[in-house]
Amino acid sequence: MKEPEAIMPSTTDVSSATVLADIKAGLVLFFVALPLCLGIALASGAPLLSGLLAGIVGGILVGLFSGSHTSVSGPAAGLSAVVAAQILSFGSFSVFLTALILAGMIQIGLGMAKGGFISEFFPTSVIKGLLAAIGIIIILKQIPHLMGHDPDPEGEMSFIQPDLETTFSELIRMFGDIQLGAAIIGLISIALLVLWDNWKPLKTSLFPAPVAVVLFGIGAGLWFEQLGEPWVIEPTHLVQVPVTSGVGELFGLLPGPDFSQWTNPTLYTAAMTLAIVASLETLLNLKAVDRLDPQQRTSPPSQELFAQGIGNVASGLIGGLPITSVIIRSSVNVNAGGRTKLATIIHGTLLLISVPLIPTWLNTIPLSALAAILLMTGIKLASPALIKQMWSEGRYQFIPFAVTVMAIVFTDLLIGIVIGLAVAIGFILNSNMRRPVRRFVEKHLGGDVVHIELANQVSFLNRAALSKALHEVSRDSHVLLDARNTDYIDPDVRGLIRDFKEKTGPARGVEVSLLGFQREYNFEDRIQYVDYSTREFQEAVTPRQVLHILKEGNERVRTGRSLTRDFHRQIRATAETQHPMAVVLNCIDSPTTAERVFDLGMGDIFSIRIAGNISGRMIIASAEYGCAVAGAKLILVMGHTRCGAVGAAVKLLGSDQTAGEAIGCEHFHCIINDLQQSTGQATYRAVQERSAEEIGEIIDVVARRNVVRVVEQLQEQSKTLTGLIQRGRIEIVGAMYDVTTGGIEFLHDHRLVKEETKKAIE
Repeated sequence: MKEPEAIMPSTTDVSSATVLADIKAGLVLFFVALPLCLGIALASGAPLLSGLLAGIVGGILVGLFSGSHTSVSGPAAGLSAVVAAQILSFGSFSVFLTALILAGMIQIGLGMAKGGFISEFFPTSVIKGLLAAIGIIIILKQIPHLMGHDPDPEGEMSFIQPDLETTFSELIRMFGDIQLGAAIIGLISIALLVLWDNWKPLKTSLFPAPVAVVLFGIGAGLWFEQLGEPWVIEPTHLVQVPVTSGVGELFGLLPGPDFSQWTNPTLYTAAMTLAIVASLETLLNLKAVDRLDPQQRTSPPSQELFAQGIGNVASGLIGGLPITSVIIRSSVNVNAGGRTKLATIIHGTLLLISVPLIPTWLNTIPLSALAAILLMTGIKLASPALIKQMWSEGRYQFIPFAVTVMAIVFTDLLIGIVIGLAVAIGFILNSNMRRPVRRFVEKHLGGDVVHIELANQVSFLNRAALSKALHEVSRDSHVLLDARNTDYIDPDVRGLIRDFKEKTGPARGVEVSLLGFQREYNFEDRIQYVDYSTREFQEAVTPRQVLHILKEGNERVRTGRSLTRDFHRQIRATAETQHPMAVVLNCIDSPTTAERVFDLGMGDIFSIRIAGNISGRMIIASAEYGCAVAGAKLILVMGHTRCGAVGAAVKLLGSDQTAGEAIGCEHFHCIINDLQQSTGQATYRAVQERSAEEIGEIIDVVARRNVVRVVEQLQEQSKTLTGLIQRGRIEIVGAMYDVTTGGIEFLHDHRLVKEETKKAIE
């Protein structure tokens, strides 16, 4: 499978508008990422600064190497449990950093080996479930922060929290621990965001709403500090960036990697675990973010793995946490209007500059203001419209979607995704086991044929179902295996087909036809059943049976069930002689091709085509030859609605112009004169009195009358045909084809047709 080309900003992509949009989005991302980096580090049992370093590397370094416009990378909440367990297992954060460097190298190798192709196999239901679940978790987790209840670290996503509370029990505990000042700021921030999103002057302004919320939060917090209790916001409800006397002291807080543990086997197991989990989470998030992108651009997954690998190596070297593409930040980026990856680079740069230079000012930002921004993002992700859409797509999409949502909400991101993928794969396997093939019966001239249409990809999982379908074929019958739409057939399945064709089928008297198999499979395409009219069939069939065959053929065409035919074989079989069932006299209009109208093969009919399906000596001679010499059992005179020739004849009634003058055809008067025999004075008066729409109806009425007249002419003007009718060898039948529906009406009662047409005109 070819991977999408890397999408890099070109000179045509970058403009003052996109740069301004990316600056605004980068600023919003910076404010949101700050507490998330700190909270994930706290939940992982790592130094707080390690989360900030991961955010810086994810923003700048991964942003530079990534091919995605909208994805934002940083410390991963979904990895916090894995990180905490590995740090505890090693007993040292420095040894963990060494494992992280190895994991990054593995990711670089996966990217270079084009390992991102696996993302194309992620079920859509799981990706949409991930988006909805993240939205629900954001809402549930941010409500306590919005009200000033902050025991759970910001950015922590697990159902069972580090303080042993759950997402829902934390909501209950919140009601006994609401911090008044923080709650006021949170609620007003929500109102401000809603107002900004719905009032046009604010919505179209250059100033981003989230930045306004942050500034409002800082200002309100400083004001509440002057008011004193109960308004004052305690430091535990504010951003808590480590404050040091200088940059050297700041980076001195972190240990480096411990390379002395290279011989420790556990180190490589941990690195492989980190690489696999981080890569899967990144690829899933990348597919989800691409769905959020308003421009629906496609990110190259292998390039993203390469970029993540570089980021994780760098993060491990300087003491940071593992990095992945993060759905929360990415969705904030999209909602803030980020256009290119410049937004993520700006947010990483702001983290790099501000954390060592203005930590005191950053620590005045209330968590409740940031919670309001995230809460609005969650509401957009978990929209009722998405749930309704998945419900409308049926159980095979909705159940994996719902399971993914519930699993992520009630466990954590990693476990939930695994459960969702397992359920989705189970549904896919079940679907393949139940419907790997499409089986239906075709009624050909030579008898019924069981048509088995193979799927696009036929794996070993489909073997049992295909075997069952083949063994259900009745003895002494025909079966067609159709692989025209199939790209791949598993060797085990090919062996099953070969065994049935060469041994099992012949032993049961089943003739096996093959169609559309690729050359490398060493199958010869061959149709064994008769799909055209033969001498034996022609001699055995009756005129009534031919008429029934035509009716069934038209019904197949009208309902989209045309038969499968081997036209190359028909060309060879009918090159010397044909044995037609019927002679069809019809108009020259392209929609009325008899073979298509009746789903027929080559040589099944003799077709006489002339404008207006009129009669004449040459027409009668052709019909005589088709029946008396070639052996056809039926003559069908087929008119059609909206006939141009009949319309010209009707409109020229009483006109002073000749057909040649009106139409520009020197000899067309021969046809016009013949067709006007199916009209009369009543038709002339109706044309003069009726509207254009009503004249269209009159034209169809005249076309029906013309069909009946031609049928009677054939019977009256040919002794040859009359004799064949008297001996019961042929019948002559009229029919009208509706060009708007594709349906056929057979006109058996000529007297009734004449009465109806007379009433319609009068």
